[in-house]
Amino acid sequence: MLDLAIILAFVVYAVGAGLRARRQASKNLDEYFLAGRTVKGWRAGVSMAATQFAADTPLLVMGLLATGGVFLLWRLWIYGLAFLLMGFVLAAAWRRSGVLTDAELTELRYSGRGVLFLRSVKALYYGTLINCVVLAMVLVAAMLIAEVFLPWHEWLPGSIYAILHQFVGWTGITIGDSVTGLDPVVMTTNSLFSIALIVAFAALYSMTGGLRGIIATDIVQFSLAIVGTAAYAWIIIAEVGGVGALNEQVVELYGRAQAAEMLSFTPTGGEMLTGFLIVVSLQWFFQMNSDGTGYLAQRSLACRSDRDARIAAVVFTWLQVVLRSVLWLIIGVGLIVIYPFSADDAGTDDFEASREVLFVTGIQDMLPPGITGLMLVGLLAALASTIDTHLNWGASYWSRDIYDRLLCREWLGRQPGDGEQVLVARLSNLLILGIAFVIMANLGSIQQAWHISLTFGAGMGSVLVLRWLWERINLYSELAAMLVSIVAAPLLIYHTDTEWIRLGSMALLSTTAAIGVTFITPATPAETLKAFYRKVRPMGLWTRTSRAVALDGDQPVRRLAIGLRTTIFAAVSAFAMLIGLGKLFVRPPGESLLWAFAFIALSLLVIPMWWSAAVGDSPHDSR
Repeated sequence: MLDLAIILAFVVYAVGAGLRARRQASKNLDEYFLAGRTVKGWRAGVSMAATQFAADTPLLVMGLLATGGVFLLWRLWIYGLAFLLMGFVLAAAWRRSGVLTDAELTELRYSGRGVLFLRSVKALYYGTLINCVVLAMVLVAAMLIAEVFLPWHEWLPGSIYAILHQFVGWTGITIGDSVTGLDPVVMTTNSLFSIALIVAFAALYSMTGGLRGIIATDIVQFSLAIVGTAAYAWIIIAEVGGVGALNEQVVELYGRAQAAEMLSFTPTGGEMLTGFLIVVSLQWFFQMNSDGTGYLAQRSLACRSDRDARIAAVVFTWLQVVLRSVLWLIIGVGLIVIYPFSADDAGTDDFEASREVLFVTGIQDMLPPGITGLMLVGLLAALASTIDTHLNWGASYWSRDIYDRLLCREWLGRQPGDGEQVLVARLSNLLILGIAFVIMANLGSIQQAWHISLTFGAGMGSVLVLRWLWERINLYSELAAMLVSIVAAPLLIYHTDTEWIRLGSMALLSTTAAIGVTFITPATPAETLKAFYRKVRPMGLWTRTSRAVALDGDQPVRRLAIGLRTTIFAAVSAFAMLIGLGKLFVRPPGESLLWAFAFIALSLLVIPMWWSAAVGDSPHDSR
């Protein structure tokens, strides 16, 4: 009963937050999607972290740890570079642009006949294809969690459950394989009913309260998720006999040599090392969020000042890359000890999926009442925070870019009313959910979906950053990169299972196409570039335009150099803290504890080198 009371209390709070924000959210799209551009930096940062604290990600971490050890987690940690780059180089520019969606930026940055076409295609590509793949990953995680904790065939009255069971059997729908040995139709019925409830819950407060309600809920969601995860990590440490025993048991179970590889934060060699390093060095930049495109840009656009936009990125990075990662690292290594596996197990087809679900199994097996409820609320909060954000973000494309700009203003020649646009935004959620459900039904493990999304997103990363940093990038540059991505990604997925070949090929093809097309197509008209520069004040290779508007001459290049230097120092500080705290709990056999304190000291020493740039006011800031 205690667990149920905790869950119900959270549900009541979340729905109440959405209802309280409903009146303001219903005024117009700015209020609905950007909370009136009044969000404080720390709130935006926590909201970003809550969205990234998705229920699918800890499951992914468990799979990565089992298949490649601690070093493989750099696949996730390396994104900290992109987050900090966004904060110190691009976040303020996003906010100054004044757009509501990243697709809308197209008509501010470029001009010509193809601009509206590109804006519409990007709205469909990001808001529907990419967005629904990510949302489907979250729903797969929801299905795994629900099967363990929500046995509706035992809870619901027999007559009611029989109707649901017969309907699912009649449709012939089956979703994956059961992880608890249930009959496929029973498992599918339970999963669909659970997902429907979770999605309805998230949609209720996100559709009513918009971003303002989402952020209010996200802060509580993240707090609950962190407290529950910390309690989970503490119990696991106690279960294995303490921090020191954790390392010792890994050695005892897997041998000293394998334990050294599994617990190493640095590369240990091997024939796949080169490919892995290629993937890690590319994926943080060659991905669809490299410049913040998506819900990260949305949070920056919602901030009340440029300074708040920077603070949001820094708070997000430290919560995401340091705090969250250390807790999951402890849990992941602990589960390797508590639920050991053999070399034969690792060679099976379902190994990844079976290790992913252990995050949920450990909650069921080890956590006492109360803590179980807290962790379940944390998982529910993580699911809800990701679902609400992706619904809200996807709906912004359909209402602003497709319905308002393309259908009403371009095709029908009329200006839709504010209430009408908000209604379309709310209805768009249903379309996005429908597509995500179809994708979910055809996914295997979460890693599989993640790799697919990375391949599709890799084609756009470079040109999305370059459009901010280089005035010569034009409309055709983005069109070329997107076309290469759409055509090449399915071919690469079909013809090769080697990820570094996929990612490297996509990055090379898309970047070459974008830059090549840039030089053989007309430049964006000077007047468009000058208007963009006056409004946004971008960094980088904008010398000609900055001189033409008589603003700051060569300063764009200098500001970029400062931004990149600050990004590097902040990254060193964050990663050093992550490694230091990680090594306090998880170290390769024989390594001295002094290394942990050395990394923590390095992190603290570097903080003054980036702190003022993050929290101080800049002469180029606007409010």
